[in-house]
Amino acid sequence: MNALGQALLWLQLCALARAAYKLWLPNTYFDTASNWNQNRTPCAGDALQFPADKMVSVLVRDTYAISDMLLPLDGELVLAPGAAFSAAEVGSDPACGSGDPLLFRNPDRFSWLDPRLWSSAAQDDGLFSVDAERVPCGYDDVLFPRDASFRVALGPDPGAVRVRSVSAVGQTFTRDEDLAAFLASREGRLRFHGPGALGVGSQACTDASGCVCGSPETLPWICASLLQPLGGRCPQAPCRDPVLPQGHCCHLCGAIVSLTHDATFNLERYRARLLDLFLKQPQHQGLRAAVSKVLREARAEIQVVLAETPPGSGAAGRLGHALLQDALAQGDALGILSASLRRSGEPAHGGAALGQEGSGAWLAGGVALLVLLALLGTLLLLLHRSGRLRWRRHAEAEAAASAGLPLGFRNPLFDVMVFKQQPSVEHLGSDQKADVDTSFSYFVNPLFAGEAEA
Repeated sequence: MNALGQALLWLQLCALARAAYKLWLPNTYFDTASNWNQNRTPCAGDALQFPADKMVSVLVRDTYAISDMLLPLDGELVLAPGAAFSAAEVGSDPACGSGDPLLFRNPDRFSWLDPRLWSSAAQDDGLFSVDAERVPCGYDDVLFPRDASFRVALGPDPGAVRVRSVSAVGQTFTRDEDLAAFLASREGRLRFHGPGALGVGSQACTDASGCVCGSPETLPWICASLLQPLGGRCPQAPCRDPVLPQGHCCHLCGAIVSLTHDATFNLERYRARLLDLFLKQPQHQGLRAAVSKVLREARAEIQVVLAETPPGSGAAGRLGHALLQDALAQGDALGILSASLRRSGEPAHGGAALGQEGSGAWLAGGVALLVLLALLGTLLLLLHRSGRLRWRRHAEAEAAASAGLPLGFRNPLFDVMVFKQQPSVEHLGSDQKADVDTSFSYFVNPLFAGEAEA
């Protein structure tokens, strides 16, 4: 059984003992294809190159025939039993590739705070963890596969990370002084680097209602590591009004049930109840749940996150209502004092389609209005040229008004009321009425500078 298989077996045994473990996944193995820039392992006649300025320990578990190898200034190749190197001519294997040197990728790219790089004890289908709980919590035991080569960046958060214990290179560290001595050694410096600090000795979680994992200060660093491949930005949730769970980096489509509880509440028992009585039912297929204790406004509560697949189906909201009814009916037996529900809205593509239809309607209306104005302007111009309509300049209009001549005509299309004197809103009392004259009406055509007269 290889090192990873042994570690997974250890995790399963620890899960049976109800311990909380986190297993480190990446490695710096020579025969791991993702560690090379061409995503393949070296083949006959390859020229290999390691980053010159990076410390790294590399485990070699097979035999390789290579033409050239440029080693780092400070590092080591650890040969497993049966592993060996031999010389070969360049291009010995025509199917090997382009002939360009095969580069070992930067071993410093793996961060302790990246949730993608950790695994916990196997969870049942339908359950997941929020991002803050995917990295080691203070009450976790941390396991690096025995006899494996790896490299971990502590940071970029310069604050200390504390866990219950760390197991690496065949040793288990439970005291700060022993771990500090290991980290300062060459063996430790080959595997751990960065500005952060690592400490051990925290207590295991003994509260049946659960323990809070992580802190608000650490979450931004976790999210920065998680979202670094995406340019530091969350993907847009495909629903309206998505919810943001406590301890999670990005909004999601689903629902959040918040529970307050008394001393008799049991987190593991409630998680098992949620899985057996709800998530395994046919009507709730496609839903996943994360159940954990969080701090909200300095008060501990249980957060139940329901994530939808596909998003926007409304299934999370329906299950959330079912959990509220269950809390109401069984609250005394479960130790639940109160429950509340938040949920996301409709799928976002529905809103997008509605917006496109609205935009099309506005565009059609605007085109129709322009056509109407153009026709009206053409009609007035034809009437003017035929002598049946003429317009006066402003000075002429004033002279006509002083002579008592009419200023315009009644247009049934623009039958508006004209205020002789616009009353002031601030001074208009309850007994005041606007003085309105409806004896005539007129309009100003935006296509002409003067006032029309028949």
